[in-house]
Amino acid sequence: MSWFKKVSMFVLTLPLLGCTTVPTTTHDSRLAEYTSKITASDFEYDPMQTPIAQCYASELATPGISGATLIDDGLSAFIIRAAFARMATKTIDLQTYIYSNDFSSKVLVGELKKAADRGVKVRILLDDYGTKSDIVDVMLLNQHPNIEVKVFNTVANRSRLLYYPQFLLDFNRLNSRMHNKLFIVDNVAYITGGRNVGSNYFYPETASNFSDTDVLFLGDMTKYATASFNEYWVHHLSIPADVFPKAKSSRAMKRLEQHFAKFEHTSNDSVNRYNKIITMAQREFKNKNFDFSWGHGKFLADPPEKVEMTMQEKEKYQGDIIKELQQLWRRTEHNVYMSAAYFVPGNGGLAHMMHEENSGVHMTIVTNSLSSTNAPTVYAKWEQYRKKLIKSGADVYEFMLSAENLRGKEHDRERKQSSFSVLHSKTIVFDDNISWIGSFNLDPRSAYFNTENVAVFESREFAKKLRDMIISDTITSWHVTMDGNTTKWTGWRTGDAAPKTYRRSPDTTIFRRAWKSICGLVPEKFV
Repeated sequence: MSWFKKVSMFVLTLPLLGCTTVPTTTHDSRLAEYTSKITASDFEYDPMQTPIAQCYASELATPGISGATLIDDGLSAFIIRAAFARMATKTIDLQTYIYSNDFSSKVLVGELKKAADRGVKVRILLDDYGTKSDIVDVMLLNQHPNIEVKVFNTVANRSRLLYYPQFLLDFNRLNSRMHNKLFIVDNVAYITGGRNVGSNYFYPETASNFSDTDVLFLGDMTKYATASFNEYWVHHLSIPADVFPKAKSSRAMKRLEQHFAKFEHTSNDSVNRYNKIITMAQREFKNKNFDFSWGHGKFLADPPEKVEMTMQEKEKYQGDIIKELQQLWRRTEHNVYMSAAYFVPGNGGLAHMMHEENSGVHMTIVTNSLSSTNAPTVYAKWEQYRKKLIKSGADVYEFMLSAENLRGKEHDRERKQSSFSVLHSKTIVFDDNISWIGSFNLDPRSAYFNTENVAVFESREFAKKLRDMIISDTITSWHVTMDGNTTKWTGWRTGDAAPKTYRRSPDTTIFRRAWKSICGLVPEKFV
């Protein structure tokens, strides 16, 4: 053990006396008596006989077939989740990186509790870093007999003062997070994409809002998503909420139930409108009015063991997601459309993309601008690749700060009307035929550190819809070009008769540009 690590351990262990700690592995003796409330027997049912599957029984009769429909705005994303929670009759599985204990999250967990009250078995798997609290509402739900909550990759000491310093002692594990995002209902329908659970992913009223994309899949692909969820659920890094003292607070659970009851009784008009909207969504699904495209697909996910790999192993890691991405690039002949919140392709990825562009495969890339990004460190690295991609012939766009920059009504996608809008999508379309969507960012963190999941779907009809959505995002983006060695940003603002061109990052201050430059000093592999 190095001198630095010994000193860090000594300093950190002094205040640990008397503080609450939780296990970081199920091999801990404190979990020797633990038994799961929800078992394999709860999944011994035929998903195709559930009401959700029966609505589309004729389409799903074809072996290996799945349906896919885009969810491209936050309100729809929330409504569809709530509607499917109400339609569930057997099981619901929720896996998420971030859980924000805000209004939309409270309403969603209220829907999960109502499902559990009906007898639906609910499993919830949270990343510890993305939750950062022992008493968020979703943890309290573990007290329900039909709900089980687990926390993945825990930090042992729960003191707020010591939460981050513990990373010094176990940086390799704690720097890697479970970034997967899944919402699975009755083992026959699932939602995946970029959205976590929080108001800034669902509601336009938030000051800072994520412009994101999800897909609702129905059919064969779901069983593979459930299999991945199960792999994480039984892994030794998934710690039951039972061991978190605050999550066992019966008083806090009672307050939560009172909150649900108060909301129902004191907000009658709002609740009635909300219920009508959810009921309408259920009716539209049952009447087969959801815009499904049918095709065949794959669900891919990193194994949970990726978190525990050594730094050397992670830097050499080639999982199913990366291999599939490489294969799709090799098979592409005409065009690629990418909407990437964080885009740092690395030297190998850059060389491959430039080769493809020079070989006739045209790329259209939409990513965040310096003004819209919530990760200036990532943007600083993206800048290093942007010039070469543009000079190779790629069309590059950077997302505008907010919807105030919309020109007229040409933008069909319902953009968030927040004061600060961040592109958060992770989507690709290959040759107008194969779609890629999930939690995977095109950056080193997704490739080597975090665990991720991705859906690959083959359907020309669906690919066209996703491609058109990416193209529509270029309308609310700056077109980035090169004038010699000078970068130019060109775009429309509301009320302008002609586009404007800038020679430095639009909508940024000198301080933000300076901070970006400082952030650029961080090694690329840690962004």
